[in-house]
Amino acid sequence: MRETILAEGAEAMLIKTLLNKVEHFKSFVYKAVSFAMVYGSEALVVDLVARSNSRPECPECGKLCVTYDTRGARLFEYMPLWQHKVYFRYSPRRVRCPVHGVKVEALPFAYGKEQMTTSYKVYLARWARRLSWKEVADIFETSWESVYRAVKHVVEYGLTNRNLEGITEIGLDEIFVFKGYKCLTLVYQLNQGCRRLLWCGPHRRVKTLLRFFREFGKERSHGLKFICSDMWAPYLKVVAKKAPNALNILDRFHIMRKFNEAIDEVRRDEVRMFKEQHQENVLLKGRWLLLKRPENLSEKQTARLRDLMKLNLSSVKAHLMREDFQRFWSYRYPSWAGRFLDNWVTRTMQSNLEPMKKVAKTITNHKPLILNWFKARGRLSSGAVEGLNLKAKLTIRKAYGFRTLDGLTTALYHTLGKLPEPKSIHRFC
Repeated sequence: MRETILAEGAEAMLIKTLLNKVEHFKSFVYKAVSFAMVYGSEALVVDLVARSNSRPECPECGKLCVTYDTRGARLFEYMPLWQHKVYFRYSPRRVRCPVHGVKVEALPFAYGKEQMTTSYKVYLARWARRLSWKEVADIFETSWESVYRAVKHVVEYGLTNRNLEGITEIGLDEIFVFKGYKCLTLVYQLNQGCRRLLWCGPHRRVKTLLRFFREFGKERSHGLKFICSDMWAPYLKVVAKKAPNALNILDRFHIMRKFNEAIDEVRRDEVRMFKEQHQENVLLKGRWLLLKRPENLSEKQTARLRDLMKLNLSSVKAHLMREDFQRFWSYRYPSWAGRFLDNWVTRTMQSNLEPMKKVAKTITNHKPLILNWFKARGRLSSGAVEGLNLKAKLTIRKAYGFRTLDGLTTALYHTLGKLPEPKSIHRFC
């Protein structure tokens, strides 16, 4: 390795002064600073040595032990400085621990056999939260795998040290991901002021959710007050069994989505009928006219919907049934809301629209859970869950390169988990 030693003057003293200011390690001293060719490019190499009166620390128990021997010099990559890569060069000592035997000492600036310093890992991980991992790798002239290792280290630390106390509100949902894992089950904390990803697991199965509650713990599960979920029966059974004190809420988003699916099915059937009977398709490009709320329509769409209302169309009837149901959310008390619900179901079952009848049956089967929305006074909404789902999908698209579940879950925890980071003396934006 060809080296150019910096003069013991302004340059070297300035670098060591800066490092002592931002990365001061007890029992270690910065020595020579030099330029050297590292992996084919010129880099700044800073030598680190242990103080003469210091003793190495056992990596297993943390006790100070006697030195067994000293290994060869190793390079640990640090954050770039002045457009140059920076490396710490240090010869690790081996300790003779009376309990764990001979081990390589614990280092305050790196962990295990990793070639990156902890500060550099945190640095890359913070940038990886803002940019795609590929972009971070290109900017800092490193590899995608190095960025991944940095993020994984930060995520593992965060999952080990995060606080799971005081969680009373959670939301359950799933997103579609890459081939091999059609669904990924996500569990979010929805407490006001702390909305984050708590857990994710492969597939949409009963075993998946059971695994979450097992890892979450019985005591914490019994402390849950509100759980927001969809209408999938297996999840509802698991929630009722594992979180008996929680109020399971099916809110507006999941329910109104069923209505929109039914309206769209009626519209498609009617369009198919027009085509078979060679009639004019008056519903051409009319999908969003029927699915949008009236207040969200443009003036042109409002005028066209008004014209459709004059026709005796099944699609229009289904649309009006949905708008009539919207009054349900204006009630304040569960008892009155329940009476309206029964009345609406009765009227709908007397119609000839099978998709809407199916919605009415679903509502009847889930009536207690739907009325829980009023017991919670509307404080919990899956709108927050859907917002977090959008961020999860953006994360999947942004950090392209994922082909494994481990990489995907690491990225999701890193972006949405609000995890604590490893201690880093260096501070930066």
